[in-house]
Formats: sequence, C-alpha cells, structure tokens
Amino acid sequence: MGRVTQTTPDVRSTTIHPADPADAPWWRDAVIYQIYPRSWADSDGDGIGDLPGITARLPYLRDLGVDAVWLSPFYVSPMNDAGYDVADYRDIDPIFGSLADADALIAGAHDLGLKVLVDLVPNHSSSEHEWFRAAVASPPGSPERGRYIFREGRGVDGSQPPNNWPSVFGGAGWTRVTEADGSPGEWYLHLFDSTQPDYEWNNPEIGDEFVSILEFWCDRGVDGFRVDVANALVKEEGLPDFEGPLQAFDATDHNPEAALPPPPEERVDDEESGPRAPMWDQDGVHEIYRRWRTVLEAQPSPERILCAEAWVKPGSRLARYVRPDEMHQAFNFEFLDTHWRAGSLRAVIERSYRDNDAVGAPTTWVLSNHDVVRHASRLGLDQSLPRPNGISADRAQPDADLGLRRARAATMVMLALPGSAYVYQGEELGLPESTEMPHEFRQDPTFHRTEGKEIGRDGCRVPMPWVKDAPSHGFGPSDRTWLPQPDSYGAYAVDQQVGVEGSTLELYRSLLAARREGRLGLGSASWHELSGDEVVALVNSAADGSRRTLALANLGQAPVALPEGARVTHRSGELTPEGLVPTDVAVWAVL
Repeated sequence: MGRVTQTTPDVRSTTIHPADPADAPWWRDAVIYQIYPRSWADSDGDGIGDLPGITARLPYLRDLGVDAVWLSPFYVSPMNDAGYDVADYRDIDPIFGSLADADALIAGAHDLGLKVLVDLVPNHSSSEHEWFRAAVASPPGSPERGRYIFREGRGVDGSQPPNNWPSVFGGAGWTRVTEADGSPGEWYLHLFDSTQPDYEWNNPEIGDEFVSILEFWCDRGVDGFRVDVANALVKEEGLPDFEGPLQAFDATDHNPEAALPPPPEERVDDEESGPRAPMWDQDGVHEIYRRWRTVLEAQPSPERILCAEAWVKPGSRLARYVRPDEMHQAFNFEFLDTHWRAGSLRAVIERSYRDNDAVGAPTTWVLSNHDVVRHASRLGLDQSLPRPNGISADRAQPDADLGLRRARAATMVMLALPGSAYVYQGEELGLPESTEMPHEFRQDPTFHRTEGKEIGRDGCRVPMPWVKDAPSHGFGPSDRTWLPQPDSYGAYAVDQQVGVEGSTLELYRSLLAARREGRLGLGSASWHELSGDEVVALVNSAADGSRRTLALANLGQAPVALPEGARVTHRSGELTPEGLVPTDVAVWAVL
C-alpha cells in the first residue's frame, strides 16, 4: 500500500472560488430536500403520498439538518405524467389533499425553521386544462388557440407534422386535433407527452397568467419555485426543422451501448460548438425570468427564489439563467452526469465555479432527483457507458455495494463544495434504484411511448421506507403503494438507520450539521496538492481564516495518505489500519 502519486501539479493550491460574505442571502448556501409527494408519506392508506403525510414527517427533515424543502407538483392533474401535466395551478389534487392542507404544511415547515419551494410547470399544461379544452373546441386562428402552439400540417392535405421535432418521451412532438366538424385539423406541439400541450409564450396572456400564479403562491407563504423545463418556454421563430442529430432529443433512438462523449476535461467549452436545438435555450426565455424576478422582489420578506431546471450546455449558457436580475439557482446537471473519474469531477467543479462566479451566482450541486437513476445505483454501473434512462431486470444491474460506497463518497464531495445543494428523498438512506419492477406497474410515459425501449423513471420514484416491519415499510397505514417497493428496501428503512453509527442516514446528518456549523456553503474553494489523476482533494476555507476543511475522495486503486497533521472528522468508509484513505472512500479533515 502506498500514497497515490501526484501527477497534475497545475492544480496545487489553486483557488477556484472565493468566499461569500457571512451575511449572504439564505439561498446561496442552502441545502434543499426534494420531496416527491406521491412517494414520501401516505396518511390515509390509499397507497399515494399526500400533504398531511408530508406535514407529519417534517420533524424528520429538521433533524436531518436541511434548510428547505422542494415539493414536486401537487396541483390538480389527470396524472398522465405524475402531476407535471397541470390542469389547475391554483388548487391541490384531491389525491394529495386540499389548499387547507397546503397551508398547514407551509405553516408547519416554517414553525420548524424550514422554507418551502413548490414546483412551477410553465412550459405546458395538461390537455385537461380549461384553456386547452377551449382551444380544441375553438376554430383555427381563435384567441383560445393562440394560447398554445397550433400549426397547419405539412403536405397537400396537412397530414404531416409541421416540423420534425420529437417528443422527449419518445415519438413525434406533434398531435393532430379533430375539428368541430369532424375533419382532421391543426397540429399542436408537445415536447413531452401528448397530454402536455406547450404554451405559446409569445402570447402576452401566458406571461400575465404565470405572474398571477406566482403571486397566488407567494400570498400563501411559499419561499420559492423550482421551474420545470426552464430552458424550453420560448421556441425559435418559425419553428424550423432541427438540423442536428435528433437522437439527442428522441428517447426512441437512445442507445445505451453508445460510446461516451469525450470526458469533460477533454472537451472544448465552446458556446457555439454544434447547432443549438430550436426548442431549447432560446434567448427569449431570459426576458420572462427578469419579469419573474421583479415580481418576487416586490414581495414582502423573506426573500423568495427561483431555481431553474435547465439541461443546458455549456455552463456559460446555463449561467445566463442565474444572472443578478434573473433566477437565483440553476441545477448543475453536468455535475450530476459526471462519471466517477477524478479528472472529470475536478474539471466540472472548476468550470462550474468559473461560469457561475462570472455572473455572481452560487453553484447549485445535485446528485439525484426524480428524473434520473439514483446515484447509489448509477455509480455502481460501468463508468464507461452513458447514464441509462432507467434500469430493468433484463438489463445490466448495478453493483449495489460499490454503488453505495461511491455514492457516500460523492455526497461528501458535494456537501463540502461552497454553494447550495439539493438532496433527493431517500438518498440519505442510500436507497438504490428499484431495478426489478415488473413492467405492468410502470407508469412513466417514456416507457409507454417508446414501447419499453426506454425503461424510464419509475425506479427512482418508489415510496420511501420508514419502518422495516410495518405495512408498506411505514410509508402508510396499509400495504398499498402506487409503485411496488422491492423487498430490499426494508433494510434501508429509517428505523434501521437512525442512531446507528456508520449508517448512511447518520452520515448525512453529521455532514449537514458540520456543513451548517462551519458554514461550508459560504467558504472559498481551492485545490489541495493531493489532487491528481485519481484523487479529488479540495480545501474549503472560511473567509476569516478561522477554518480550513479538506475534502478528499480517493477514486484510484491505491490507498492515499492524508497530509501530516490533518485531523479526520468525517469519513464515508473505514480507513486502513495505517490511517490511509482506501479506494472509493472520502474524508473531511481539519487542516
């Protein structure tokens, strides 16, 4: 055994991010916990999580040590895409409860010192929204149709879609309506499911409506909004065909065996490399968010925020969403997508700070959410292949032990990084992806629109295990769950981990407590000289020099010696008898 040899001296003691002031706004270093309402806690035994269930479990989040909670959609919806097809933005779907339940949840969270963010879905509505029903019932060219993107079809009889845009969920991005007289009519755009028609954001009525929706929820006390598909609201004028590789956007063409693109540290970070798709990241979206920022700043204190879900590359374009007069946060999905390679991780961390610091924004770190394979499983897969869109029993299975070992180490890296961070429900338990779910239970429209070629996201949405030996592992008072829980989830239940030294839950609790006490989210970041081809080593320093915390993760094969005098405070796994850091283990140490 021996120390990893340093092979990249250019990173030695290099500062990559300056410290924030001690009085920085709450959102610059907040740790925010994502709740998927269907799957967190069921109060009435119907097998679907609900708002009263969430409210009852809020003390768990206070004890975990997070600062805020983000709730995925709970609005009135036919649930064709688990609530991201909204029929009424100002009411709660009965499966989740009522507006009174939402008010109680918000008040309960605030009483515990937790802020509340809600999901906003502005790119599309449900096809059951009153506006879309009116649009279909009205003639072409009517004001009702002007709220959505309707177009005549191509070809002599209009039987072909207006352009070649695909749906993210598979298949075509257009659906043809039948007119009132029974004849085939116009087509409407839906970048996602056919039950999710895209709004026409060039119509000022749409902008006014969403300002009203923002104000409605601010009046009810929410502290911010996670904005769904924030990069898609505005489309290129004329809706031209996309000339680039459609497989980049069409799930039906996803090839899990395809070669990875070059590692991030080998890519040229060029804004103009390759064609920009006409349905994503158009410059017009920024005017929308400037208006929203003005709306939120006009609200009484405390400060309310916007967080962008925007799958945008390169990072310099993503940073435009978090300029001082636009959003406050944007998920760092390039970090989430980075494979378990030291050079790749260091490159994305450094590049993220460069791009976000240039506009004065925090970097918002994330490893898992409701749309991707959980990182406790993802990191147990072959790291030379792309991230899969779901995993089923007939496909390559992750190494559960390896995945959890790496996930714990990756989390230690993430929570040591200055900026804000999001934690997805269950990751603090080390929950793996549910990979053996029978296909008859799958509900993700991706699975159905691709005829099973894409497995989809159900595996990361399985209800939480709270009590190993209770019905539905404590998710609710009955055995019913809207998605089946694998038998293995019992061992991960909260009651099996709380108070257990070395458990993943206790690791998260201790890390979050230390992060808060040391104000790591506001610190500066610099590379330590131990960083190399197989090691990520970063020093987080307090602005006043009172604290220097080393976060080191060993991604190589040989154990790594810590600097002389370093005192380990946290570790993701056991050290060697000699005090060396083994493979796939991370530590925090005081320097």
